[in-house]
Amino acid sequence: MTHPQPTPRWDEVDSYLTDLLVPADEALTAALADSTAAGLPEIAVAPNQGKLLNLLAQVQGARRILEIGTLGGYSTIWLARALPADGRLISLEYEPRHAEVARANLARAGLADRVEVRTGPALDSLPQLAEEGAGPFDLVFVDADKANNPHYVAWALKLSRPGTLLVVDNVVRGGRVTAEDPADPAITGIRAMFDLVAREPRLDATAIQTVGSKGHDGLLVARVTS
Repeated sequence: MTHPQPTPRWDEVDSYLTDLLVPADEALTAALADSTAAGLPEIAVAPNQGKLLNLLAQVQGARRILEIGTLGGYSTIWLARALPADGRLISLEYEPRHAEVARANLARAGLADRVEVRTGPALDSLPQLAEEGAGPFDLVFVDADKANNPHYVAWALKLSRPGTLLVVDNVVRGGRVTAEDPADPAITGIRAMFDLVAREPRLDATAIQTVGSKGHDGLLVARVTS
């Protein structure tokens, strides 16, 4: 007879904190449900992490936000809600199906007027943003394919100003970031990103480990100084 595995304590803590501090929200709940129904991977940020992004954007006084990696638009909603009425968020998504779901979720949340989801490889879209003069952005959130993280951070710098806040998700990967693994492009990309940030004089940064409903991972937070 098999027995169900106990829920990790950090899942219980996440639920406790979320129930108290991140009340249920119809638009966000529907965004997750529709993303799942459309077959998108269930890798969106946790609710308390989404609220953290929202608070960071508010503290930053962000008027222009760049997001690299839209998925179903869950984190996009959190970030866009921190913008003033005339604020602007541009989100870059590789998969057309993901972008379609995200646009519908954003429209239902009443945010279509301030969010643009662009489809295609981000490393094609980022030079286009630079050519258009779309920056500087006040906050950049990176949550896309990890192999290209160093390139995304380099572009974030080009599209930033002194004071821009950069947040990169999933930088610990269950602790595997400490193991040099050339067979895993995600780990290689994250380590190359950390090397870039560590030697970049224009970035003042830290990283923290997180545990919760999304497992063991972490965030890089960096401020552009010049």
